[in-house]
Amino acid sequence: MKIEQIYTGCLAQGAYYIVSENEAVIIDPLRETQPYLARLEKDQVKLKYIFETHFHADFVSGHVDLSKKTGAEIVFGPTANPEFEAIIAKDNQIFDIGKIKIKVLHTPGHTMESSTFLLIDEEGKETAIFSGDTLFLGDVGRPDLAQKSAQMTQEELAGLLYESLQSKIMPLADDIIVYPAHGAGSACGKNMQKETVDSLGNQKKTNYALNQPNKESFAREVLDGLLPPPKYFGMNVAMNKGGIPSFDEVMKHGNKPLSPDNVEELVEHAGALILDTRNATDFHKGFIPNSINIGLKGDFAPWVGAMIVDVKQPIVLVADLGTEEEVITRLSRVGFDEVLGFLEGGFDSWKNSEKEIDTVNRISPEEFQKQYNENSIVFDVRKESEYEAEHVNEAFERPLSNINEWANLIDKNEHFFLHCAGGYRSMIAASILNSRGIRNFSEIEGGFNKIKETTVPKSTFMCQSKILK
Repeated sequence: MKIEQIYTGCLAQGAYYIVSENEAVIIDPLRETQPYLARLEKDQVKLKYIFETHFHADFVSGHVDLSKKTGAEIVFGPTANPEFEAIIAKDNQIFDIGKIKIKVLHTPGHTMESSTFLLIDEEGKETAIFSGDTLFLGDVGRPDLAQKSAQMTQEELAGLLYESLQSKIMPLADDIIVYPAHGAGSACGKNMQKETVDSLGNQKKTNYALNQPNKESFAREVLDGLLPPPKYFGMNVAMNKGGIPSFDEVMKHGNKPLSPDNVEELVEHAGALILDTRNATDFHKGFIPNSINIGLKGDFAPWVGAMIVDVKQPIVLVADLGTEEEVITRLSRVGFDEVLGFLEGGFDSWKNSEKEIDTVNRISPEEFQKQYNENSIVFDVRKESEYEAEHVNEAFERPLSNINEWANLIDKNEHFFLHCAGGYRSMIAASILNSRGIRNFSEIEGGFNKIKETTVPKSTFMCQSKILK
């Protein structure tokens, strides 16, 4: 038996590839199928099942495409209602793969169809659980996402999740290995550990959600401090329930070189948004006017989903040379399939065409220190927990995820400073503000990580783990 965790850092997502004898299964696959097909070919095994722990909200699964290419059957837990052919398993139903078995444990609460898959090895020993978004390391799945489809309140869903954990997960042996669907950085939880594998026994000891005295306490603690879910989540759920284009079609559609004139035409006549995926340092020095900067080297796909939201938005790419296919791949993982092409030759081709160029006013932390005074207006676009841990004195808490709410309140006649932790999120904010005609700001290079090294007055530091708990 072989178990491989295929972890994608950008999405903080874990897919799983399991082999026994000449058969294999894949749990929670990403959109692109080629990595899985390559593993199957290398191991000379047949894919028998594709298990889905639930209808994912934060990424688009490759289950349908993978099933068509391999003939493997798709398996969901009880109550699932996909628009394609699939096995809707019963609670405690067992599936044979080579010499091992996978038992379906229906664990509703995060969503109604959410299920945990229990692996039973060749000797009949219960060895591991693939817990999806039911149980994370350090946390559990948020119970506020499925309220509409379940026709239940978040408190009722939290209670259902508590019952699932107590009746299905907690009775399992301590030496069972937990393989969750997500890790730290995912918007599917609030308190996840950076590790991606752990024993169930350790989680029973350390996971706050598993150590609540009753259902009411569990619901209160799990729901406390949840940030609003990214608005693209609902669109991804709909895509995962229905039929979607294959990844191959998406790549063929988007991987087209465009001239600067083509880009202008698509913006004007097709309503395309220019997404510039270069790093913040290159972007601020020069970019196509009204471009949105979301750097590829960061939490790219989730921020695209959170900022652009509409997965049907036509997009034209400006990317570092050689990264175009990676950009299209990572966009497809969160359902943004309407890429119309990329600027051939990168930003240099636009610059060489002598078309209009815009810039962002970026200053160093040292320059910020010189300019800062008690009347300075500072916008901190980090998360609430980061802000509460430590911030510039009198800075305004303005999370990037809420930019549509606070951008309209900005006085365009007053100068302000803008920063995040390291410069990635503040440049996203800067590009959005610029595109809306708000230009009266200075973005701070290096963000709060570098501001801490200056004499600019700051609040007293408080550990984020204490804030979250």
